[in-house]
Amino acid sequence: MVQSTSPVIETPLTQHPLRIMLSSALRQNTVLHSLNDEQLNELETLLVISEVKKEDLLLAQGSVEMEQYFILEGLLKRVVSNPEGKEMILRFAGEKDIETSYAAWRLDTPAPYSIRAVTKVRVAKCPLPQWAQFMNKYPELKHDFEYEVMRLMSEIMAHTITLHLLDATGRMKRFQRKHPELSNLIPKKDLALHLNISPETLSRLLHQD
Repeated sequence: MVQSTSPVIETPLTQHPLRIMLSSALRQNTVLHSLNDEQLNELETLLVISEVKKEDLLLAQGSVEMEQYFILEGLLKRVVSNPEGKEMILRFAGEKDIETSYAAWRLDTPAPYSIRAVTKVRVAKCPLPQWAQFMNKYPELKHDFEYEVMRLMSEIMAHTITLHLLDATGRMKRFQRKHPELSNLIPKKDLALHLNISPETLSRLLHQD
């Protein structure tokens, strides 16, 4: 399904007026802890800061031009759509997290899902070929990143299985247990779509809690 997107404000990190603040946020990212200051400074020269509005696309399903995203502010969602336009939200990603289509890029296949903003979002990004070239110089970073990619894929598989094995109450309680930090940030319509229940059912379950 083709999605429209608004113009995105983009600025190289090294030229951004908030560079010091954004550099500090970048250093807290979950996959970058093995890098020292010199290596992080090198990475920053590759990154562009994108300011993305709510519901805008960062990556369109089917795209062959892919980027690596480090989330500095806000919340993203990974969404897959069928030809009829029915959508499923695979995961949410917040501050200090990553979003990527690295596996598809490595397999030389189009992006199998979209990445879209749930809220206003600020990310640091670079093309996946550049990111891979950078990682190849730092084996520990590459190990940590690829481990995280596999962990996320496993998490999505486990979530998909629970959609078949658990009832609506079980799905909601599992999400609240595994992602307490996100429960109050996600719009109810998005959470209902992620849990494959109706907004009315979600509202009833939340009221019961």
